[in-house]
Amino acid sequence: MYPLYGLLFADHGLSAAQISTLFIIWSTTAFLFEVPSGALADVFSRRKLLVLGALIGGSGYAAWIALPSYAGFAAGFVLWGISSALISGTFEAFVYDELAARGASDRYAGLIGRAKSSALVMNLAATALAAPLYQLGGYPLAGAVSVCSCLAQAAVALSLPEAPPVATTDETEEVEPGAGGGPLGRYLAMLRSGLSEAATSHVVRKAVALVALLGGFLAFDEYFPLLAREIGASTSLVPVLIAGTVAAQAIGGALAGPAYRLRGRLLAAGLGVSAGLLAWGALSGTAHGFVPIAIGYGVMQLVIIVAEARLQDAITGPARATVTSVSGLFAEVFAVAVYAGFALGSFWFALPALVAGLTVPLFLTALITPSALPPPAPHESSVREEGVDG
Repeated sequence: MYPLYGLLFADHGLSAAQISTLFIIWSTTAFLFEVPSGALADVFSRRKLLVLGALIGGSGYAAWIALPSYAGFAAGFVLWGISSALISGTFEAFVYDELAARGASDRYAGLIGRAKSSALVMNLAATALAAPLYQLGGYPLAGAVSVCSCLAQAAVALSLPEAPPVATTDETEEVEPGAGGGPLGRYLAMLRSGLSEAATSHVVRKAVALVALLGGFLAFDEYFPLLAREIGASTSLVPVLIAGTVAAQAIGGALAGPAYRLRGRLLAAGLGVSAGLLAWGALSGTAHGFVPIAIGYGVMQLVIIVAEARLQDAITGPARATVTSVSGLFAEVFAVAVYAGFALGSFWFALPALVAGLTVPLFLTALITPSALPPPAPHESSVREEGVDG
């Protein structure tokens, strides 16, 4: 449904402004659940939360097909927002602690990059299937297959191993006194611990802000299908154009491991180039404009994964998922601002101009990247065990 849902909404009579309000509902839901679900992942089974998130996400797709109206689309986005909140932060902390339990946390950037690239390759295959599925059975068939993919996601999550969250004895003792007895007390104590580290650690605070800004720029792709239609692409051609952006993201993610130790200035330059390519492609007025859009999106994906990996290395407390979710929360805040800007701007400007305008804050973010990006961690995992922060 990814390359088609914007068209699904439009084909059921929704305007660009109404579609933007759906995106706002989506991000607002994720915003409300982001940090609470992160603290939940620091107390309860992260694997089970990943399973639950997949099942809730599938129910959101089902709502779109069963109730193809503004209310049904809004309900689907609420479910999708809850699903995103449960998985965001939980997934990154899950992978990092699994590696740390094996003394291999320095492999995080390469592994998460390859994992997300693999996910994007599967996304690419799904995107390519959207056109023939639409031709065979319209939106209902595409939606049904999307629900099945969520069931498969839940099955894969259930099969994963799960080590206890990595925390030193001192860190555990710091959380326990405020627990007040019972799961609720420990949950609240873990929530306080994560929020405190995100607010008081200078390095973590800057990294959280940078990751949040970069994550917010992923709001670009929600408008790519509508942009493709704006330039005259047919419904069957739209998934092909979107597939190019997904393929570029996969390549960028795969290169995140080798790029992990690049200087902040070089990564910032890549973001600046991304901004220029995205603006150029959006304003080109032809399908060929999706070539620079794809390249820019791929470079941005590389920088995002590197920034996320360095944030994980900067976190030293026991509430890893909570801290990660704080960056996710502010990413949703920024995404809501982007959607609101599109909703208001659509009354005066065409969609290509709005997409190009969004590249201005991306370029400004590139300017602050060298100072906000934490340095890479040492190669040896044992350094972390000795208490030296990466």
